[in-house]
Amino acid sequence: MLFFNLLAGLVVFATLMARLPFTHWAFRGFDFPRLQILTLAVVALLGLLGSVEHWSWLQLLAVVILLGCSLYQCKMILPYTPVWPKQVQPYRGQADLKRQVSLLVSNVLTPNPNKNALIELVQLHQPDIVITLESDAVWEQALQVIEPDYPYVVRVPLDNLYGMHLYSRLPLIAPEVKYLLSPEIPSIHTQVRLRCGQMIWLYCLHPMPPSPTEAQDSTLRDAELLIVGDHIEQQQHSCIVAGDLNDVAWSRTTRLFQRISGLLDPRVGRYFMNTFHVNYPMLRWSLDHVFHSTDFSLIEMQRMPSIGSDHFPVLTRLHYDSDLDATQDELASTEADEQEAAERIEEGVKQAQAEYPQHRADLI
Repeated sequence: MLFFNLLAGLVVFATLMARLPFTHWAFRGFDFPRLQILTLAVVALLGLLGSVEHWSWLQLLAVVILLGCSLYQCKMILPYTPVWPKQVQPYRGQADLKRQVSLLVSNVLTPNPNKNALIELVQLHQPDIVITLESDAVWEQALQVIEPDYPYVVRVPLDNLYGMHLYSRLPLIAPEVKYLLSPEIPSIHTQVRLRCGQMIWLYCLHPMPPSPTEAQDSTLRDAELLIVGDHIEQQQHSCIVAGDLNDVAWSRTTRLFQRISGLLDPRVGRYFMNTFHVNYPMLRWSLDHVFHSTDFSLIEMQRMPSIGSDHFPVLTRLHYDSDLDATQDELASTEADEQEAAERIEEGVKQAQAEYPQHRADLI
């Protein structure tokens, strides 16, 4: 009985911590393990129901609160299961390679020695675009073997766990490496010409997570994502945002990003696509994302086998069709959303100026 009471207390504590609007890692860390918290809630609920012989009003109150926490966690994660309506339509037409684009997103883990595993994955699936995160000069040298098939390359080799590389079969138009808030955290912004001639934008992101060993809070991570979302909203162009966002799909920030940008998440109504941590199956969540505008449908999105990193790669194939704009609705933002995004961007800019006074932020 004591065990289940303690477990129930832990569930309530974790649920409340995630609800608080503070950016410190000690609070934002509870955004991640929603599925794990729900599992503990179910265990505690069943344990209490099975062990109480004579009910008091305190025990009834505890069960009601625990049930409320369970329902709240269900509300957060059910959109990423098949019981929810799909946010992105499946592509049902005949194969039209000219309108397709495929992306392989892989956080490679800088010290990972198994370079061949990623190379073999690329050669097997032949994606149009390969995005590597945490790739340094050693990874860059190893991946030269794929460059004959990927003539368009953007290289940002860094040894601080935030390097990134972009390899593309499709032409990249005016690619830029931007350091939006921090001189240590790059992002790649480029136009991509599909085989049908359509131009789309691609944003490759990898902001710093809130954690005791990296950023003390989520302010810069949240601001970087919302800066890109606000830019997308203003430009209203076809686009894809991909990368390791160091945030989960159901967090307040990521959902706000979707409403601000109008981008869709192909996982909604399908699956979690938990990509981190490879070595701990019971402690996994979705850190690697692909969002896109309403003029794409989904051919496939799947988690790839491990390449020796702490992240699984993700392969996504999309089909472009401008007519989808009329049938796929973007998530609408409210005036409160716009105000919240503006305030959080302003907070991020102020914090970046304080932490990196010599850095001149790149504008988009």
